[in-house]
Amino acid sequence: MIQEARQRANAANEPHRARIVDTKRKLRAQITDMPARFASITRSVESQIEEIVQERAQGIQPVPDFDFDQLNRVTEEQKHKIRQRGCLVIRNVFEDQRVVDWNQQLDEYLTNNNYLEKLSSSGAVDNYFSTLASDKPQIYGVYWSRPQMEARTNPAMAAVKRFLNRLWRINSPDGLVFDPDHDLLYADRVRFRRAGDVSLGLSPHVDAGSIERWIDPAYSGKVYRHVFGGDLTQYDPFEAWGRTEIAEIPSPAVCRMFRTFQGWTALTPQGPNDGTLQLLPVANAMVWMLLRALQDDVPDDELCGAAACRAMIVVKDYHDLLLRGYGSIPQVEPGDTVFWHPDVLHGVEDEHRGTDYSSVMYIAPVPDCAKNRVYAKLQQTAFEAGLSAPDFAADDFEVDFDGRFTKQDLSALGLRQMGYSD
Repeated sequence: MIQEARQRANAANEPHRARIVDTKRKLRAQITDMPARFASITRSVESQIEEIVQERAQGIQPVPDFDFDQLNRVTEEQKHKIRQRGCLVIRNVFEDQRVVDWNQQLDEYLTNNNYLEKLSSSGAVDNYFSTLASDKPQIYGVYWSRPQMEARTNPAMAAVKRFLNRLWRINSPDGLVFDPDHDLLYADRVRFRRAGDVSLGLSPHVDAGSIERWIDPAYSGKVYRHVFGGDLTQYDPFEAWGRTEIAEIPSPAVCRMFRTFQGWTALTPQGPNDGTLQLLPVANAMVWMLLRALQDDVPDDELCGAAACRAMIVVKDYHDLLLRGYGSIPQVEPGDTVFWHPDVLHGVEDEHRGTDYSSVMYIAPVPDCAKNRVYAKLQQTAFEAGLSAPDFAADDFEVDFDGRFTKQDLSALGLRQMGYSD
């Protein structure tokens, strides 16, 4: 496994090889207590994983779980648990019938506009589909349907995003990092995973940058400054300073907006064995991954399989500890939402063993800040023309779709979220 990961990473990292070597040399030199530091975070992660394993064995779901109506009553102790686990389920954000209607409308939107026929004949299929065994995709490259836009701009979802954004520490030496009470909008796709599908599994990984986490100055000098020097106990995964300053290596696989959480909204019932999301609910596991790559058994020009322009993968030979706590999220129902911190290890079950579709809309909180406003302007152009969202393959299927959501359909909240008004 190491050899395969090494070969893939070496090819992707060739333009950045000298920088990786130089960065690792500098980090190793400035971390004067490396053995003790790595041992300390190893003990912390091991302890958390042991607790998670025990909870699952007792039938306890380790992912914090709240009802939408509870959000204004969540205690500080409960917030601490969310920050520790780095993920949560928020239930009943949308009423069942509304979600049923959205699901039906999405089906009609795709069917009436001959989406599958256009997909098969376009020759511009997103690489996400390239290994699918089925003749139907599971991820649909549509961004501007009425259900998607209504869900993104719904006041209930806005309230959820405010709650999530306020879990972060937003004060910094440079002032407020972002406005937690005003969210912008990140247009993403939808998933309709059919029962029996074995093509859409995603191995454990982390988004929001791979080798950038070591070599980018905003990551190494601000976000992870306590990891790479100083007092490790001061590191807080929910400190926002530096997160909005990351310079991602350009790639179609990289999100250019800062998301306080990644997330999706369930359109159908789904749970373990339904081809659903899997997580390692340990928010500071990233610290262990960062220091693991600086250990003596990792070559000077490698970062445990991390490759430029790709998701940051987990390699069993290097990261076996983390896989011990990895598992599926709890059963969710239509209108429930799931969110996870950008440092949290996650993936998708290899096989959908259920009996019905496992369908979601990807919706994440992206707070108002300078970084996100830059992308919002690019996204406005795509929205107005019906083009694919800027971070994704330029399939542009919706340009002539009937029923596409337009600027005239936006509420006052939607106009602000799209960056049209303050």
